[in-house]
Amino acid sequence: MSKLPFKEKERLKWQCRRGMLELDCLLEHFLHERHDHQTEQIQIAFRHLLREADPHIFHWLTAAPEDAPDKYRELLQLIRF
Repeated sequence: MSKLPFKEKERLKWQCRRGMLELDCLLEHFLHERHDHQTEQIQIAFRHLLREADPHIFHWLTAAPEDAPDKYRELLQLIRF
């Protein structure tokens, strides 16, 4: 668990701004409220998740988390709740 430097957190915050308001809210909430308290593995998975296409992320978060790649499943649970 590590707290990010300000510039890194701002970069991630910018990457959380997606084409869908719903994703913006979910991702930014996780970043601001939970990210710093997660393991390094979860933090890395979050950075990788932000590289995925919006429709995939939205589908995994809202309809079918079981369709997500294994590397994201724990992270998606944390974002959803």
